[in-house]
Amino acid sequence: MTEEQRSPTGKPMVPATPVDVIRIRIASFVLVFCVAVGVLSAVARLWWLTAIVGIVVVITALFMAFAVRRQRSLGGGPESRG
Repeated sequence: MTEEQRSPTGKPMVPATPVDVIRIRIASFVLVFCVAVGVLSAVARLWWLTAIVGIVVVITALFMAFAVRRQRSLGGGPESRG
């Protein structure tokens, strides 16, 4: 593990943009909400709602995966491609 890099002004240099961090956090809250609604809809046997929640979960997971991929490609840390 490498030590955290700092800019010449002393601020931490992170491999993520603030927008990517916000998108990942919002998507994680959406996933938690979807899991709760999905479980409740499955218990209530509302299969149409369970299917809709499943689609939203897949879209949100892809959204998160692309945000993580983008932040890794932009960063300068050991996991970046640049």
